[in-house]
Amino acid sequence: MVNASLIRTIVGIVGNVISLGLLISPAPTFYKIIKKKDVEEFKSDPYLATLMNCAFWVFYGMPFVHPNSTLLVTINGVGFVFEVVYVTIFYIYATSKGRKKILIVLLGEIIFLVVVVLITMFALHGSAKRSLVVGIICDIFNIMMYTSPLTIMAKVIKTKSVKYMPFWLSLANFLNGLAWTTYALLPPFDIYVLISNGIGAVSGLVQLILYACYYSGKGENNEDDNKKDDLEMKPTIVS
Repeated sequence: MVNASLIRTIVGIVGNVISLGLLISPAPTFYKIIKKKDVEEFKSDPYLATLMNCAFWVFYGMPFVHPNSTLLVTINGVGFVFEVVYVTIFYIYATSKGRKKILIVLLGEIIFLVVVVLITMFALHGSAKRSLVVGIICDIFNIMMYTSPLTIMAKVIKTKSVKYMPFWLSLANFLNGLAWTTYALLPPFDIYVLISNGIGAVSGLVQLILYACYYSGKGENNEDDNKKDDLEMKPTIVS
């Protein structure tokens, strides 16, 4: 009979692989930024948030907070390194105002992390209490990340176009949430990993359903036609 612990480990490894794919996915964007030496209209906010998220999940996976969470530590440790690189690139090519914002946010994140670590280590005793506090904070950040596509989903429904909701990213989000939800359900049960990733799996599934409903691209075609009509209505300027 297959050992439940072995199954959990395998599922966790699969989750690591999928999560790694999500971490690598912004690479083309940063290649473009480096090539142009300009962050253009791209925002650093998602990467600063993910940096904080990874840091807290690494802390959560420590043996003195939540034992038997090695696979959480590995992927979030790798994720932390990726986000440091992304934020550094943003800082290098951002405007002076953008750099100031990054430094202020980073300072705030470091202070918040240090405060939570100190309270957890000195005011809370036992892994149960520590897991509760750190797990809730991790869930808050994870839920914010998983629900961030809500505005894009609303746009899909409004425009009846999936132009701004890439299929593979939606699929990866769904599989990532599903893998970590399965991991959390296997013994030892992990309620904190389950809550946020369960929401993530549902969010990813809704995105896939929307994609199936609007995959024909009628909205995109209409948008292209409208753009074409606009061009035809504009006067031609001869230089």
